[in-house]
Amino acid sequence: MCRRAHGGGNDLSICKRDIKQFENLLVSMASREVATMIKQGFIADPSLSFSPSRITSPTKHSSASSPPLPSPPPPPPPPPNETSHSNPTLYHMMSEEHNREPRRKSHARVAQILTEFKNGVVYGHSLGPSDVKLSVVGKDGYRVTMDVHRKVLSEKSRFFMVKMNSRREKGVSHIVSAAISFDEGVMSCLEHLEAVPWSEDEEEIVVSCLEELHLPDDSVTLILQRLSSEPSTSSTRNRTDDIFLKLLTGVLQAKDDKARREMKVLIFKLLREEADHEVSKETLYGLCHRCLTSLVLCLSEVTTQMNDPGKDRGALMGEIAREADNMLWMVDILIEKKMCDEFVKLWADQKELANLHSKIPTMYRHEISKITAQICVGIGRGRILVNRETRFAVLNTWLEALYDDFGWMRRLSSRSLDRKLVEDGLSQTILTLSLRQQQVILMKWFDRFLSKGDDCPNVQRAFEVWWRRAFIRQVLTEPDASQLQITLYD
Repeated sequence: MCRRAHGGGNDLSICKRDIKQFENLLVSMASREVATMIKQGFIADPSLSFSPSRITSPTKHSSASSPPLPSPPPPPPPPPNETSHSNPTLYHMMSEEHNREPRRKSHARVAQILTEFKNGVVYGHSLGPSDVKLSVVGKDGYRVTMDVHRKVLSEKSRFFMVKMNSRREKGVSHIVSAAISFDEGVMSCLEHLEAVPWSEDEEEIVVSCLEELHLPDDSVTLILQRLSSEPSTSSTRNRTDDIFLKLLTGVLQAKDDKARREMKVLIFKLLREEADHEVSKETLYGLCHRCLTSLVLCLSEVTTQMNDPGKDRGALMGEIAREADNMLWMVDILIEKKMCDEFVKLWADQKELANLHSKIPTMYRHEISKITAQICVGIGRGRILVNRETRFAVLNTWLEALYDDFGWMRRLSSRSLDRKLVEDGLSQTILTLSLRQQQVILMKWFDRFLSKGDDCPNVQRAFEVWWRRAFIRQVLTEPDASQLQITLYD
């Protein structure tokens, strides 16, 4: 608060004086608080810090003739295991004490063990006075020196047995590692490894460690049997093929639809990963013929029972969808294994199945056309390699059915059907044919697309390419007969 004096000119000076006194009071209070915290150890005393930034410059009273003192060199960095505070606070000391506590407990435990064995009595058996000193140094620098017995070291470790014999007069001083050949300890570790489960990441670590230790084969065989069987022979290959056949047959005949879908995804993933044990072509095509036979029988039954009012149409649709899905799964496996070329010929020859397909309403049969779509995708992406006659035969047998079913495929299988992928695959397949065959197929598609629209696959790209090939940029031209000259020689 400012006090007003009789002289108007003194008012400003009085206010300034009061403000200055108030500021000094605040500084004094703050200084006392800081001093208290320094005394209690929560703040480091700045006056004891020797940081280069706090070195004061010479005072005004220094002699002008005296030369300037050289700048002191910067202090060396503190060791990694030491704190960087020259004057640690109570907080820092409490933190370091907390970090030292686990080390103290472990050191105390080591000391307790050494005390128990100091007199040479182990599990009630007296070993007599010790005759060797053994020093062990930990990573943290903690060093333990113990009195041990030459006899025990030699009996329990081949490493120490050799060292004792070669350095009987010099003593033993060595860094102890896996090379100490502690046989009983090694066997205990192997028994532990054999008993506990491993993660897939740990498998490689276990194998690598066992290889580095160069242990006898009989001691690690039991452990490694978890990862590998006997070397591959004709009998083991046949047994592997039998396992594949059993797994694939089990999935195709599964009764629970949810479990069947899950196992299809799993088995396909595993078949994609496996390389050492290839499933035989005969096994896969044997299952394909079974699926085709089941599909023909299913469609034959449906054609006879379709008009029966006592039959559940939903059940009929489910049977066809199940058999078609099994066949589609086998096609995916054949494509993945690069074995689908023969199936394309087989599918092109299914005249009876195509005839039955045409007699069944679209709502029941549309799942079958997914097989044709998948074959076109494989051909269009270069994953199925067959000759031109086979490619044209497949389209000649199944393309009209694909056009008819595409609308139902698009609506009921929107999640599992990639429309653009199918249309691109079909376009590429058409463009691999001769120019004349392209024209026949694309002119029929043109009429169908104008009448069906989105219910017909859109192959406009193939139509454009065919048009340019045929009428705009003809790469190969007919030779001009008038320019030909024939010369005969005797």
